[in-house]
Amino acid sequence: MTEPAKSFPAPAGRQRPGWAAFRSLSRAMYLGFIRDRAALFFSILFPVLFLLLFGSIYKGSSTPKISVVEVGRVTVLAAAQAGSHGRLGQVLTISHASDAAAAIAKVRQGNADAMVQQQGSRLIVHYSVANPTTAGVVQAVFSSIVQQADQAASRRPPAVQLVTQQVEDRSLKPIQYLTPGLLGWAIASGGAFAAAITLVGWRENKLLRRLRLAPVRTASVVTARIAVSVVVGIVQMFVFLAIAVLPYFGLKLTAYWWMAIPLVICGTLAFLSIGLLVGAVAKSQQAATGLANLIVLPMAFLGGSFIPLAFAPHWIQDVSYAMPLRYLVVVMEDVMARGDGPASALPAMGILLGFAAVLTLIAVRLFRWEDI
Repeated sequence: MTEPAKSFPAPAGRQRPGWAAFRSLSRAMYLGFIRDRAALFFSILFPVLFLLLFGSIYKGSSTPKISVVEVGRVTVLAAAQAGSHGRLGQVLTISHASDAAAAIAKVRQGNADAMVQQQGSRLIVHYSVANPTTAGVVQAVFSSIVQQADQAASRRPPAVQLVTQQVEDRSLKPIQYLTPGLLGWAIASGGAFAAAITLVGWRENKLLRRLRLAPVRTASVVTARIAVSVVVGIVQMFVFLAIAVLPYFGLKLTAYWWMAIPLVICGTLAFLSIGLLVGAVAKSQQAATGLANLIVLPMAFLGGSFIPLAFAPHWIQDVSYAMPLRYLVVVMEDVMARGDGPASALPAMGILLGFAAVLTLIAVRLFRWEDI
């Protein structure tokens, strides 16, 4: 009967093969990681950028400042201002108007947060549910003002009765304002990623070289790509609307909802141009994906697709005007939820088309048929 093989400890100064392999692979992977600038950026710097973004948005903004249009003389509001010793001014920005209908339209369009007027002992406040956070602040602030007025008239019947009315149909639900934002983000992601990844993939697979040598005009290739992207964008829109109008969600479309179709086309062209620019400079599909994420994802937050910017710092709100997604989301909300007419969408459509033209020209100058 043979004896089992004996195991001897590794000599001093020598390592077991498994441990040596582990150390070598770990060192090689670590060096490869720190040498890969894209990996470093998206693993470390990219999350830090979001920390800076959200930290700036929410910094010192526990209560957003709201804008109020005062129609006529509101004695309750004037007394509250006098008695607050300037504290109410930290919460309210008050402007004055004489036309109640125009003031309500201003609230409906999102240019003011509330309209207030006084009729005898009734304090009437009109607000919008487009931004639930701001709507809640409006009701809380004016409830506090009325309570203070009633305390001043103690031992007597309530001096003031608060009446709050939302400017939209009370049957409207949050889906009215969620749908345009999420649809805008979907259009942006679809246009940018599809163009960027397709262009880089065709370059890597040498398909662009074959197309260049084939008897096919460049205009035909570009037109086909644009047509496909536009069709996909319109399909996305109808899928979103078909789901949102289900009784479970309860989306109610306004009379001019169809203006979202040309808006989606213009938005698709704008983000398709971003994808073409990314595809022109990226050297791999991984790099194209990273660059597209770097552009579209922050833009989704700055453009109002995910969160309202009513309580963001002014500099962030100013920066958002340079983002094409803001125009797509805000104007789709206007025509789909607020009931604005077709003319309200024309300026945004012009901005989106201008953005697409400029970026497309830049992408054409940077375009490469083959990897260098």
